[in-house]
Amino acid sequence: VQLQASGGGLVQAGGSLRLSCAASGRAFSTYEMGWFRQTPGKEREFVAGIRRSVDSAYYADSVKGRFTISRDNAKNTASLQMNSLKSEDAAVYYCAAKTLVALKFGYWGQGTQVTVSS
Repeated sequence: VQLQASGGGLVQAGGSLRLSCAASGRAFSTYEMGWFRQTPGKEREFVAGIRRSVDSAYYADSVKGRFTISRDNAKNTASLQMNSLKSEDAAVYYCAAKTLVALKFGYWGQGTQVTVSS
């Protein structure tokens, strides 16, 4: 599967932004999807994931209640709605995919920059 993330940009603290991930390839619905983020000098960190079922999402504690991950299996897309953004949410965001049997996310899109101004 090939992934392309979009939707990043500049937003004020407290604002919202929606990231999208378009997937190409076969059987998108069989992949678990995720969003990760990375800031300079730090390791990439998990943000949110959604299993094959559209109602099975899970989140990092730091974004729980503010971010919502979703997927549309008919459109081969996954999204991350980010509300109440904080300065510490600024990062390059990556979408990722994982097969059912894989232990880790193995497919990655290019990053999209999110900048939060205070």
